[in-house]
Amino acid sequence: MNKMKKRFLTGYFLGLFFMTFSLSMYGQGYKLWYDKPAAVWTEALPLGNGRLGAMVYANPAIDQIQLNEETIWAGRPNSNANPDALENIPKIRELIFAGKYVEAQDLANKKVMSNTNSGMPYQPFGDLRMSFPGHASYSDYYRELDLDSAKASMSYKVGDVTFKREFITSFTDQVVLIRLTADRPGAITFNAHLTSPHRDVKIATGEDFVSLSGVTSTHERVSGRVRFHGRASVDATGGNVLYRDGVISVVDADEVVLYVSIATNFNNYQDITADEVQRTADYLEKAKIRNYQESKEAHTAYYRSYLDRVSLYLGEDIYADVPTDERIRNFKETHDAHLVATYFLFGRYLLLSSSQPGGQPANLQGIWNDALFPSWDSKYTTNINLEMNYWPTEVTNLQELNEPLFRLIKEVSETGKETAKIMYATDGWVLHHNTDIWRITGPVDRAMSGMWPAGGAWLCRHLWEHYLYTGDVDFLREVYPILKEAALFFDQFMVHEPENNWLVVVPSNSPENTHAGSGGRASIAAGCTMDNQLVFDLWNSVITSSSVLDMDHDYAAHLRQRLPELAPMQIGRWGQLQEWMHDWDDPKDTHRHVSHLYGLFPGNQISPYRTPELFNAARISLIHRKGPSTGWSMGWKVCLWARLLDGEQAYQLITDQLTLVRENSGPGGTYPNLFDAHPPFQIDGNFGCTAGIAEMLMQSYDGFIYLLPALPSLWKEGHVKGLLARGGFEIDIIWREGEVSEVKIISKNGGNCRLRSRTALKGKGLKRAKGINPNACFETPDIPAPLIHSETEIPPTGIADSFIYDLNTKAGETYLVYKK
Repeated sequence: MNKMKKRFLTGYFLGLFFMTFSLSMYGQGYKLWYDKPAAVWTEALPLGNGRLGAMVYANPAIDQIQLNEETIWAGRPNSNANPDALENIPKIRELIFAGKYVEAQDLANKKVMSNTNSGMPYQPFGDLRMSFPGHASYSDYYRELDLDSAKASMSYKVGDVTFKREFITSFTDQVVLIRLTADRPGAITFNAHLTSPHRDVKIATGEDFVSLSGVTSTHERVSGRVRFHGRASVDATGGNVLYRDGVISVVDADEVVLYVSIATNFNNYQDITADEVQRTADYLEKAKIRNYQESKEAHTAYYRSYLDRVSLYLGEDIYADVPTDERIRNFKETHDAHLVATYFLFGRYLLLSSSQPGGQPANLQGIWNDALFPSWDSKYTTNINLEMNYWPTEVTNLQELNEPLFRLIKEVSETGKETAKIMYATDGWVLHHNTDIWRITGPVDRAMSGMWPAGGAWLCRHLWEHYLYTGDVDFLREVYPILKEAALFFDQFMVHEPENNWLVVVPSNSPENTHAGSGGRASIAAGCTMDNQLVFDLWNSVITSSSVLDMDHDYAAHLRQRLPELAPMQIGRWGQLQEWMHDWDDPKDTHRHVSHLYGLFPGNQISPYRTPELFNAARISLIHRKGPSTGWSMGWKVCLWARLLDGEQAYQLITDQLTLVRENSGPGGTYPNLFDAHPPFQIDGNFGCTAGIAEMLMQSYDGFIYLLPALPSLWKEGHVKGLLARGGFEIDIIWREGEVSEVKIISKNGGNCRLRSRTALKGKGLKRAKGINPNACFETPDIPAPLIHSETEIPPTGIADSFIYDLNTKAGETYLVYKK
């Protein structure tokens, strides 16, 4: 057989194998299932289409579907910048530099924090409630959330009749649909009506619908002005339907499809003049044109167009006959690999369901909330939580879902200009640790958490990451003014501290953690490590953008000159990476935030190969913060341990995360419906852990694509399809006995693809790497030559050595690599 034919057949069979494993994964099914109805909200099944959210309890006799619409927020358009800050910021700086931290924080509470409001809460619409006479005595109960089709369903028997209900929140029709069937004609009888926890709602009845209208709450003296309207209607086959007194009565039907449509008067953060009634009616009218099967097929096809891009197989589903809540409870003993893969897929499902192009970003609870005044208002917390929500978008191939986040960033860059001018007399824009649908940018709550002006810098990192993943120069040109204006704020706001003459952000804090300089009574400080890292990243993104776009060279040169003035990362007295400019870290501190490790993840400033001393210091810091914590914190730590190339510790955090939590018992873990438990519920833990699992399997931040960098020993065989790497590459990996076996690379942009692997590889065009990676989207300096593979050398971090290869690619081409 000639070499060309042999290569063709090898590539053909490998491609066939990749296709086969992807199909086999979905053949075994990914779902959550239970043998009893939900008794509480954290047992209900979440559905969403980005705009509408539904929590399905699936009770045979008295059912409840709790409903959300993404723009139902308290309050109205407003700004919360405090003009008193301007004359008091210099006084606060003087107090901080004098070591009077408590006094500085007290003054910030009085004169800097918002004196109008601390942001508005995200609020529910209400509930669809259905009652089924005679169904209290049931048997053979089953309910599930099918992650392969974004559909919830239930079945049960009453006597000798089997009843079924299917629930979808249609991506394509923008309504909630419920299909009710029975295996005996004329068996479906029920009443349905809409309720709401809001005050003064109006219930009405039309010819073929019932409706509920209301207005959102007044909060912190800001009157509620968001009007919402919902309608429920049915199409019944057989039987009789009556709409009366706000109730839908269905009697002796063969089959019923129930529709729920919801809308508000919200257009954007400045405009709430839409007609919510007409919007709701239009959604409902358009949805009812199609039959249920057509609607379901369109919904599923849309969903699968995103879902099928990535798949993960970690083992057979050997516990398929065990309900999901019991699988979570048993995880520490079973090490249920299929549950981990399901959890990974569930994270992607939640992001698909709560962040769709054209809508609002996923908030602190995604889109699901049943309380008028939820914990932390279910806002956008920008000192970790909002950012963590979007960690999976690039790497797990959901890039379009960034659009709501990118629009929020654009909008807070607009409102943040006013805040920067009013509070700090600077150009550019600023965002503190929270915002809401009205895009407030002033500091909220107390100075302990709110006196942190670096939210804009962190959000800008998402814009820059999107460029690194896509190489999209047009996108970079579009967002460059946002990056530059954020950089300009810090350029003018930062000052030199008196001890070392370092350029620092002050006043600020290391998010929500108190420090020893204040005796543990204050968080306010100067030159916190995270701030230094964020500004370093932001300024470098502007400098590099200037080169890519061939513009603004003078300002880029100015920032390049200022970079060396920033306070550096420092190693403290017990070998830790310092959290603050001073060596205040307590080795017994187990605080949930690990903000000073931003430079390890999601940043890329700390590397085992480029900065081994800082790498070791970061590991020491994380060792002292490990163990069970709040759910989102454990999700972040999975990512951090993955970046530390320690698959066993990353897996231990997954084990801690997959600890069953009932209601609000602590510490963090996972509720029966797989929601992350802070507690209470915060969705960022789901998203953080999903991103962490991806980081365990593939990383692309350090000048190369690292294959299986943090694979735990328990995952001996598996495969992942469709992960995205910086530089514009899509990666499939098969591994056996813990080693890379086969890799497929799709090059979207062409250019050099640099691979790192602990297993020697072979493949057409593959050659040993030399020098700096010419692909600029990997954003890293040269890798020191001594760390390129040697038979005996162990890097100073203790990380096992590896092989580094280059592959010159063409856009649109596919490349296959194998274990040597």
